[in-house]
Amino acid sequence: MTSIDLNADLGEGFGRWRLTDDEQLLSVVTSANVACGFHAGDAATMRRVCELAAERGVRIGAQVSYRDLAGFGRRAMDVPPDELAAEVAYQIGALEVFTRAAGARVAYVKPHGALYNRVVHDEEQARAVVDGVLLADATLPVLGLPGSRFLDVAEKAGLPVVTEAFADRAYTDEGTLVPRSQDGAVITDPGAVVERSVRLAGSGVVASRSGRDIGVRARSLCVHGDTPGAVELARRVRTKLEASGVRVEAFA
Repeated sequence: MTSIDLNADLGEGFGRWRLTDDEQLLSVVTSANVACGFHAGDAATMRRVCELAAERGVRIGAQVSYRDLAGFGRRAMDVPPDELAAEVAYQIGALEVFTRAAGARVAYVKPHGALYNRVVHDEEQARAVVDGVLLADATLPVLGLPGSRFLDVAEKAGLPVVTEAFADRAYTDEGTLVPRSQDGAVITDPGAVVERSVRLAGSGVVASRSGRDIGVRARSLCVHGDTPGAVELARRVRTKLEASGVRVEAFA
């Protein structure tokens, strides 16, 4: 039977402001990419999400980012490699405190936003993120885009690598994500997201924005927690995947 992990970005709040419905999403997903304070997430939020995830048996991943609260980690930044490596390790370490307190552990690492897209092509920044992960825990799997420099560098450094696909993001013909600054970058039609999810899980294929079929072999499928109607959408995706004979289970 085909199996796939279902992940979402969670803990994306700060103080009294909350963007994601963490409690409801944690009843659907199998892996939670938890914001570690640099693009979103404060100490209380991280603690709460880790406790909820541990209670439900959801794997907890550190979603590391550029230091960019004002821009939600989605602005391009040039950070010196040594500084970026230290900041990645710092974020993982902060989350680890709360996972251990909840009786769990940090199970993997996933870059967020501008950092995620940067390390697809930028080997220097990719190496800095990998160095940060190695500094924190050299056994941690990393989650990223198939064919990215990030996964290539990570694999050569001995880190377990896990490929992911996006049910609700548009793809270019080259297999990368269409920048959010462009129209149509986010797929908002629930039926289309569900259909794309089943096709990705079953055949490893997704239609690019131009309509071309491209191969995207992935072990994990991301549904963004900040997408409108994210909870219901995630439920529909999981229900359809399981009805199609796909086993939904964590990779870590």
